[in-house]
Amino acid sequence: MIPIRDTIRSRSFPFVNWAIIILNSLIFFYQSNLPSSQLEPFIQTFALVPSQITANPLSWYPFLTHMWLHGSIAHIVGNMWVLIIFGDNVEDRLGSLRYLIFYLLGGIAAGLLQYFFSASTNIPSLGASGAIAAVMGAYFIFYPRSKVVTFVPLFFLGWFVRIPSIIYLGIWFLSQFSSGLVSLSNAAGTQVSSVAWWAHVGGFLFGLLMAKPFCLGKSQRQDYADEHYPW
Repeated sequence: MIPIRDTIRSRSFPFVNWAIIILNSLIFFYQSNLPSSQLEPFIQTFALVPSQITANPLSWYPFLTHMWLHGSIAHIVGNMWVLIIFGDNVEDRLGSLRYLIFYLLGGIAAGLLQYFFSASTNIPSLGASGAIAAVMGAYFIFYPRSKVVTFVPLFFLGWFVRIPSIIYLGIWFLSQFSSGLVSLSNAAGTQVSSVAWWAHVGGFLFGLLMAKPFCLGKSQRQDYADEHYPW
């Protein structure tokens, strides 16, 4: 299933959300143009490598820097597309400054849970998906009656369906959690997953738990479903 858009229109321009997208893109452009002799040291320094942190607990900064790196063009495009869909509304609800802090803390929480379940591995974890999962968790709390317009492919055909966000995001979270459990059993058999499932789980849980506290002191508002689209 490929998400296309949601049905809640943001009432303010998401400056921070777009700044995050632009910064991620610029860093990926820089990373992609590094010569191979410099790329590996760059990844080892700024990505989250659990075994390095276990060996040197004072090297805390990868928990912050890993969320700005990506492994491929498909990786960053997929992440930024999801952030475009869900991030504008969450920024609209929280306000720009709170949204920025929320995003960064969500990415750190995601990295911490990933580290907890893979403290001995030397495989780098990188990408914004943990922080974006926190945004998705907040969206789950703030906009349960919204719908996600989703393209469902079937062989050479496909169709667009509107899935309630609470169902779409709920299914997504359960798939990440179940994949995380499978990765634990695979790790016991020395087969290590290349996807940081627990970062997704950790980010989403952070979003679920912290969305409302981040709204303390802000006035409540009524949202509506945008039905101006023909599909």
